Amino acid sequence: MSTAPQARVLIDPEELRSGVERLAAEVSSTHDDGLLLVAVLKGSVPFLADLGRALTIRPEFDFLAVSAYAPDSGRVRIVKDLDTDVGGRDVLLVEDIVDTGLTLTYLLGELGHRSPRSLSTCALLDKRARRIVPTPIEHVGFVLPDEFALGYGLDFAGRYRNLDHVVAGDLEALRNDPNAHVEQLYRG
Repeated sequence: MSTAPQARVLIDPEELRSGVERLAAEVSSTHDDGLLLVAVLKGSVPFLADLGRALTIRPEFDFLAVSAYAPDSGRVRIVKDLDTDVGGRDVLLVEDIVDTGLTLTYLLGELGHRSPRSLSTCALLDKRARRIVPTPIEHVGFVLPDEFALGYGLDFAGRYRNLDHVVAGDLEALRNDPNAHVEQLYRG
């Protein structure tokens, strides 16, 4: 009899709440009202919502989405652009997770060409062990080990984004069955 693959909790809900509050305090202390928070869809939405509510400044929000040109190519393109002109604005790029740094570096370059007054980054999760290009991240919530993370916006095949915690998932099991952790994480 084989057992179902098990996901392991990396960051529990209380740790997430505390980490988001810490990041909000950092951002609030270094930025003024009118800061434009640019979130990368779809994974950063839960983080952005909690971060935005915890800020003591009055920010504005906008969104962009990226897609890979080809799987594992490292090349990305913007598939949903901002509605806001960032020229002369203070901009904080909000990411759920940074691993290789390729996407973040690309986005910083693209936004930098649009002449913001300032451009900084905030990532809930930083997987430094996978970094290919050095990428500045001014505000980091948690440093993760090189494990496949799910939950709190992070998904596999569109699943698991709504978890209130972050888990290390079994990537091989998920490739074989995207629902591999559903029983444990939603019904267990």
